Amino acid sequence: MLGKYAIPAFNTSDLEMTQGIIRAAEKQKAPVIVQTSVGALEYAGIDELVGLNKAFAREAKIPVALHQDHCHDFNLIKKLISLGYSSVMVDASHLPYKENLKLTKAVVSYAHRRGVWVQAELGRILGNEDWQNVKSGDDLMTDPDQAAEFVRDTRIDTLAIAVGSVHGIPVDPRIKKVLSTLKEHVDIDRVKAIRKKVKIPLVMHGASGVPDKQIRAAIKHGVAVFNIDTDLRVAFNKALRDNLKKHVEVYDPRKILAPATEALSKAAEAKLKLMYTSGKAKGFRVNPSRPRT
Repeated sequence: MLGKYAIPAFNTSDLEMTQGIIRAAEKQKAPVIVQTSVGALEYAGIDELVGLNKAFAREAKIPVALHQDHCHDFNLIKKLISLGYSSVMVDASHLPYKENLKLTKAVVSYAHRRGVWVQAELGRILGNEDWQNVKSGDDLMTDPDQAAEFVRDTRIDTLAIAVGSVHGIPVDPRIKKVLSTLKEHVDIDRVKAIRKKVKIPLVMHGASGVPDKQIRAAIKHGVAVFNIDTDLRVAFNKALRDNLKKHVEVYDPRKILAPATEALSKAAEAKLKLMYTSGKAKGFRVNPSRPRT
């Protein structure tokens, strides 16, 4: 898998998003990761959204992994593991290194005993962070040597790396100023350096808006998962607004939402094709076991 194709991890917060994602993966005969954020769980309800996603995953004709995105709360992680998630992300990247290490190790110990993968982050993905003392994008980047040490000591299964991608659509002038210090959207040389020292799959957060050429270059050098949220939201939002404007007489929510769901699904299909995921469903195993040494 590594270097040949990647799997998009699509965020969902409701029925229409999950429906559109699964439809896209089935059309492309591709494995897919359906992931939730803490905000999505708060919006829809933990049991409700997880139950919905599990039902879609169970009935899907392709492999579906359920993943929890950025989470600081160990108790919530435990609950989601008990509800059947394939993997969880403990995000302690905002903490000093030693504290990040300590919390991540605790989550790994708990999750691995239950056959669940753990993702952690080293460095900080550009986006809704504390920008007070940040002077340039390089200040937040993942250090390759530290990454190797972190992976060795925590025994995580996937590593989220900070290499220049951005969460959401940047509007804060401080974020724009930091982004202006980067030579390219994504530092591919840094990805290469991390790959040389880290053998587990790498994850790129904030992949919406990253140029296609850089997505494929990152795949070649070991990024195995790309988190996608904003691109799907934009596609859904545009189609929804266009439909409402064009058909002001429609009041049936199903007819209002259906074109938006289809637009989201097409956007997801485009990502699956871009990442060479199409046709990879056959024989793919969700959360395959690996040695716990």
